Amino acid sequence: MTSSAEQPCYTLLYSQNDSESPSEVQLRKELESNDTKAKIRALKKTINLILSGERLPNLLMVIMRFVMPSQDHKIKKLLLLYWEIVPKTNQEGKLLHEMILVCDAYRKDLQHPNEYVRGSTLRFLCKLKEAELLEPLMPTIRSCLEHRHAYVRRNAVMAIYTIFRNFDYLIPDAPELVHDFLEREQDASCKRNAFMMLIHVDQDRALEYLSSCIDQVATFGDILQLIIVELVYKVCHSNPSQRTRFIRCIYNLLNSNSAAVRYEAAGTLVTLSSAPTAVRAAASCYIELIVKESDNNVKLIVLEKINVLRKNPNYVKIIQELTMDLMRVLGAPDMEVRKKTLQLVMDLITPKTVDEVVGMLKKEITKTISATEKEDAAKYRHLLVRTLHTCSIKYPEVAESVIPLLVEFLGDGDELAGSDVLIFMREAMQKFEHIKPLVMTMLLDSFQIIRSPNVHRAAIWLLGEYCDSQEECESMMNEVKKGLGNVPLVDSELKMAADNEDAQGDAKESTQQSSSQRLVTADGSYATQAAISVSSSKKESRPRLRDYLMDGEFFIGATIATTLTKVALRYSKLCNDSVRKNRFCADAMLYMAGILHLGKSGLPKKAINDDDFDRISVCISVLSTPSDLMMDIFTKECRKALSDMIASQPDSKEDVQENLDEVIVRVQADDPISFLSIIAPSDDDLGENQFEESLTKALTSTTNKKDDGLESQLNKVHQLTGFSDPVYAEAYIYVNQYDIVLDVLIVNQTGDTLQNTTLELATLGDLKLVEKPVPITIAPRDFCNIKANIKVASTENGIIFGNIVYDVSGTAHDRNCVVLNEIHIDIMDYIMPGSCTDSEFRQMWAEFEWENKVTVNSNITDIQEYLEHIIASTNMRCLTSDKALKGSCGFLAANLYAKSIFGEDALANLSIERSADQDDAPVTGHIRIRAKSQGMALSLGDKINLSQKKSM
Repeated sequence: MTSSAEQPCYTLLYSQNDSESPSEVQLRKELESNDTKAKIRALKKTINLILSGERLPNLLMVIMRFVMPSQDHKIKKLLLLYWEIVPKTNQEGKLLHEMILVCDAYRKDLQHPNEYVRGSTLRFLCKLKEAELLEPLMPTIRSCLEHRHAYVRRNAVMAIYTIFRNFDYLIPDAPELVHDFLEREQDASCKRNAFMMLIHVDQDRALEYLSSCIDQVATFGDILQLIIVELVYKVCHSNPSQRTRFIRCIYNLLNSNSAAVRYEAAGTLVTLSSAPTAVRAAASCYIELIVKESDNNVKLIVLEKINVLRKNPNYVKIIQELTMDLMRVLGAPDMEVRKKTLQLVMDLITPKTVDEVVGMLKKEITKTISATEKEDAAKYRHLLVRTLHTCSIKYPEVAESVIPLLVEFLGDGDELAGSDVLIFMREAMQKFEHIKPLVMTMLLDSFQIIRSPNVHRAAIWLLGEYCDSQEECESMMNEVKKGLGNVPLVDSELKMAADNEDAQGDAKESTQQSSSQRLVTADGSYATQAAISVSSSKKESRPRLRDYLMDGEFFIGATIATTLTKVALRYSKLCNDSVRKNRFCADAMLYMAGILHLGKSGLPKKAINDDDFDRISVCISVLSTPSDLMMDIFTKECRKALSDMIASQPDSKEDVQENLDEVIVRVQADDPISFLSIIAPSDDDLGENQFEESLTKALTSTTNKKDDGLESQLNKVHQLTGFSDPVYAEAYIYVNQYDIVLDVLIVNQTGDTLQNTTLELATLGDLKLVEKPVPITIAPRDFCNIKANIKVASTENGIIFGNIVYDVSGTAHDRNCVVLNEIHIDIMDYIMPGSCTDSEFRQMWAEFEWENKVTVNSNITDIQEYLEHIIASTNMRCLTSDKALKGSCGFLAANLYAKSIFGEDALANLSIERSADQDDAPVTGHIRIRAKSQGMALSLGDKINLSQKKSM
């Protein structure tokens, strides 16, 4: 006979185990006293002792004599708990004679004038498993169905349901009785309980009742409507021929006032029918739920439901018709909802709807300009720009209408949005030749309004790369001249500095004069002039590009030099006039030399670094002594490298989806044939039972399918004690999404009864024990299972440790203790591969403050093999393209990215090399990890250190 601590739990009780346990004499004295508070304290202590394994048989008659007659409601509530847990049978399994008196007390409480006492007693009777106690109470329970208060009636229905399910011979006419009760009942909660009982014990009667009032379902309460949806689903799932009978009822429930009913009805409708009208109605209902519901979690869940419909090839065209309705969800303030909506819209967009979608996105971008919350507006604008980028590349015909709007964001100071706009322009000009003149014109017109050095640098490079005509080259040179100002740059700056000193002196004199003389206006008031206005009016405005150089941003100077060299070489091939060619090259070299002179003059805030100095010097040397090799490198090879880079950056999401689709449709020649697949899905197959499937997902682990094998399951068993210990324990770990369940097997290896056996656990890291396991009693050579729930709050390694304490029956010495081995929680259970763009990766890399540098120490000799080993060990995704990883140069650099289920981002940069002199030399280098939290960075570094050594 095995004992188990995992039994149905109806009530959770808290007890202070550190308090001293009272003796039976003390409890008897308090129970016999006339003080109500003393009786309540004694009764609570008695309940806790019984739960700890004590039987206390001598207190049974004391409680019957001195506690049961009390009319105090709190005592009555505690008595219900006491009668639930007290042993009601003797050693032979027969009912104790004293329980007859208890049965009479039940009957009196069922006839009590207070409806709370009646209802609580009826709820207690649902937990009784002794038919001898229930049989005398059946007439009284039946009479409670006629009580005036709904609280009593609905608990009476549940009591009848539980008794009929456990002991149907006690009330054989229960279905008929509840059916009659249901027809005359008006309260929604009572009707819900009665209808739920009929669903589980007599579906025919439930269907009969539903058929009689099917036209009135829309007027029912939401709790009853939910039960009706469940009944229709179960009946149609078991008997598909009934679908036409009840599908109209589900249609009507799509217009229910309850959001929960509409959600369940939409899901049931799609399951029961694949007709276009049904799918369209369900999808429209989902969209209305998203728009009207305020909870962001609900919005995300329903969006995922629509995404599931989209993945069905039979429904995708129907969902595409609702694309514009789905765009209404963008009115939600939450950024995650907007992001998921835009992803779904991009998956649903078609040539018919692309113009409307782009028009809506333009309106949304315009709204972000006047938004009050600048930070959220900037993120949303960035998201919209990326969406328009994807849309324009997918459908080039809309690109011409998008570009004028996006160009405006180059000068608004938002560096992220501006960079995305330039990336879009670069890809558009590379892929679509007819758009190039428009992009170049718009970019040249907006060149001087750009305020960010990084955006300006990218714009300069883009203009220099795609200036393919003589006029464009000249326009590009003119824009650079406007941005840098007069040459020589150093002399111009010194002259400006001198003019500023003179202006400040004049401003000081005018301030002194204005303080001594006050001017009187026509209305009699005094007029004064501030000194700052005089100085500001005379202060020069420095050109934008020169302003960057004066701030020490000489990387943009190197970009200007490279661009001018590229444009000058291209201009020399396009122009036939040698004088104009020489003048163009001379101007380019003059500005490059001016940048070098300015960088070494000491005027800027930061001096030019050696890399930028060497880069500009090389560009001057190329223009002074041009050659065919340099001409090809600057004018042809750069464009070819750009084309290869753009071609090697496909949308990772689309690639993953295509791969999934390929895996689904791929069938091997020797695969067994499933003859059930010959039957059309719309005939008899409704798929899995959604209610059972959702319950299974909620109760089981969220591990991957690849980990479902017996070997992987045995790897999750942790031995906690030794085989020679008096108590043997081992734990199986279930890792769910946000919690960990420890299923601990405890074996009593002694010949004594172990009382008050308690599993005491503690945690290290961001783990928290949800509830303390209940003490149990284990018979000799017996075993039991105890489950403990541990909540996980963040992604970091955690440790669970503790001990098992127990008392040996019949001994008086102190409690025994067995220390348990530690359980280490793996971070990999909470990390999933993620994807992000290069700009997002760089932004997060700059923002994250926690870095962990791990030195490579492995016996792997191949750099590609080491990269694959790290990816498999850390669940991270490699963001570096396959083309960039190809080759055998002996060096490899790659970016890795992963995301935890808690929304935490993890970045890694892998820089490794292999010695070219020795073929069997191991890989060397380092891995830099960055995360927003310290625990994430340290835990991921520990995981990499543990997994670096490849098992041979």
